[in-house]
Amino acid sequence: MNWITKKLSYLSEKIKIVIKKRPTKEEIESSEWTSCCKGPILKKELENNLWVCPSCNKHHRINCRQRFDAFFGKNNYEILETPTPMDDPLQWKDSRTYKDRLKDARKKTGQSCAIMVVRGKINNINITACASDFAFIGGSLGAAEGEAILYAIQHAIENQNPFVNFTSGGGARMFENLIALSQMTRTTLAINELKKNNLPYIVVMCDPTAGGITASYAMLGDLHLSEPDSIVAFAGARVIQATVKEELPEGFQKSEYVQKTGFIDLIVERKDLRDKIDSLLSILLKKNSAINSISNETSEDSRTFTKAAS
Repeated sequence: MNWITKKLSYLSEKIKIVIKKRPTKEEIESSEWTSCCKGPILKKELENNLWVCPSCNKHHRINCRQRFDAFFGKNNYEILETPTPMDDPLQWKDSRTYKDRLKDARKKTGQSCAIMVVRGKINNINITACASDFAFIGGSLGAAEGEAILYAIQHAIENQNPFVNFTSGGGARMFENLIALSQMTRTTLAINELKKNNLPYIVVMCDPTAGGITASYAMLGDLHLSEPDSIVAFAGARVIQATVKEELPEGFQKSEYVQKTGFIDLIVERKDLRDKIDSLLSILLKKNSAINSISNETSEDSRTFTKAAS
């Protein structure tokens, strides 16, 4: 064995040792630590600050229950069971089957689909809300997610509740093909029904909101809010840059940049979302109440005039 072979053998063994020592994905997720601007930070410390880094103010991604705990108060809401359509209608299989991916996502998140629907109350305002969990196949939009949003909107209409949607995800789910794309149309039509009933629809765009989600229900709100430094986009920045053959502006597709271009109304920190949405809904509900009152008075006057004329 010459010195080159010996050296390669030595390096190979060293690499194997290093790889073996690296923690698995499951070990990282179950660890008490995570990383941010200054290196390791206790997850408990982040949790106590609504999963926002106290040093750099980074708003870490959170799951649906954490989202609703922060917004309504811990366990101060009711989770609504949404319809579950048939799994894997196309019998999709690439490196793995779609059914296996769904099984893993459900085990990981404790949800049947990426979207959770709840009803709760802030300062005596009854609210129907939904949120997306990015950990569930990237928060992507499929048939089950479409059904969840339709169910949430129907619940809001039946109970005359404003609807708050915390969006997150990478777009339509490729494993469901055109079935997933059709949810963009279905959710758009449902939101139109919500607006016919003069019910406020507030969207909070969380990191990331992209693809078919941005191109449908995320951009149809009466008001668009976003958390700081969230990615809000349709196509990816690298795809756009390769297409236009130009350098993109600094901060392109971050919520602050999207606000400047007019697609976002307000950027609100997580700790302020509850109070801000409470204030906005109070104004919108009073306005809608006044509109309905004027409409009823006009109808009554019209009936009186018709009766007198006859």
